[in-house]
Amino acid sequence: MFSCIFSSYRQLVSSGEVNLSEEVLHATSWRSCTVSLFAKTNCALRIRAVDRGAVMCTMESLRVLELYSGIGGMHYALKESGIPCQVVVAIDINTATNQIYRHNFPDTPLWNKTIEGIPLEDFNKLSFDVILMSPPCQPFTRIGLQGDIHDLRTKSFLYILNVLPRLHRLPRFILLENVKGFESSSARNILVKTLMECGYTFQEIMVSPTSVGIPNSRLRYFLTANLATNKLSTQTKISDAHPHPSEYDSSELPADLYPTHTSTCQPEEDLQGGPVLYKLETATDVQRKMIQNNNLSVRQIQDFLEPQMEANLENFLLPPKTLLRYALLLDIVQPSSRRSVCFTKGYGRYVEGTGSVLTNCMETEMEHAFTHLDQCSEEEKLKRLMKLKLRYFTPREVANLMGFPQSFCFPEQISTRQQYKALGNSLNVLVVTKLLQTLLS
Repeated sequence: MFSCIFSSYRQLVSSGEVNLSEEVLHATSWRSCTVSLFAKTNCALRIRAVDRGAVMCTMESLRVLELYSGIGGMHYALKESGIPCQVVVAIDINTATNQIYRHNFPDTPLWNKTIEGIPLEDFNKLSFDVILMSPPCQPFTRIGLQGDIHDLRTKSFLYILNVLPRLHRLPRFILLENVKGFESSSARNILVKTLMECGYTFQEIMVSPTSVGIPNSRLRYFLTANLATNKLSTQTKISDAHPHPSEYDSSELPADLYPTHTSTCQPEEDLQGGPVLYKLETATDVQRKMIQNNNLSVRQIQDFLEPQMEANLENFLLPPKTLLRYALLLDIVQPSSRRSVCFTKGYGRYVEGTGSVLTNCMETEMEHAFTHLDQCSEEEKLKRLMKLKLRYFTPREVANLMGFPQSFCFPEQISTRQQYKALGNSLNVLVVTKLLQTLLS
């Protein structure tokens, strides 16, 4: 398909109907032609078939609607993708995250209003080509009440699905992100039904940042959709285009999003028990972490750390009270590790299950500190644990592990706790970048 379009396009160039540089004219493939055009223009290349097999080329920037915009993870993914586009409006109701978004994207219109309060006419006026959204995850989390469509926080998402078929012009592309658990929800079923009725082809996948070389487990559900008239040649009919996330065909994914070893993404709560070791870990836990740390396709934690001279790391040391109470529950990593657990909005405030903590000590030092720790006096416990200098990752380091570029920053009025919370509610920029490059290019 691409070779046919490229051949027809060259004929248009030769006939003088389209005037492009020699570099583009002599490109050897459709992909190199596209790359050359992207490099020379500030607009996306759109190709559509016209009468007699000719090809019409128009230069336009994709217009993007960013829903539940948060701190701008989707927007950064768009920028990192290299695909020319314009966020026509971002929408969110969280005051703190809106401050962060405005700080990083001061020129992007940001609506601080509920989505369900926006009438159809206002959506039509935006005339967008792409919808990016990450609806509230609380109704679908495994540790929550799983209220699904009965949770009031799902109301805005259901409103979007009601509006979509009534738009005067359907967006060509949609990308949605949510937590593991969404794939089995009623909300997902309504989404799929709506997409099918509107004529979209789509794909559902589960991806963790470890798949793109980032040492952080953050397994998330993604759906990418495009109108059937714009579907890629590799896609099947719509009835076959939405495999269950656990059964998806990895041949349709970008090469760097192929599933890695199952243990790199496997939730800790799904693992079976075994003999308890020096911490509250089982043999299975230790084996899983060993496999993760030996996965050379994943970078080391040290690549994502702040230089010590730039960060006041003393402020991030775990306090004595926390060490004494939660030491056996901590997930501890080192700079040489190739793994860390998911950072949540409670990181820095709560300990259990909110993210990993860091030490520069060797494994033997940690073993010595934790061996028979429960039999030590409180004074001896604290003495051992303080030697490990366990600390939280800084917000900048968490942002690094979530794929945010160095240009991303927080306004001064946002507290450290607010920074952790905002990051915990965000997404991995690099993962979304890879998906957008596949969906939009």
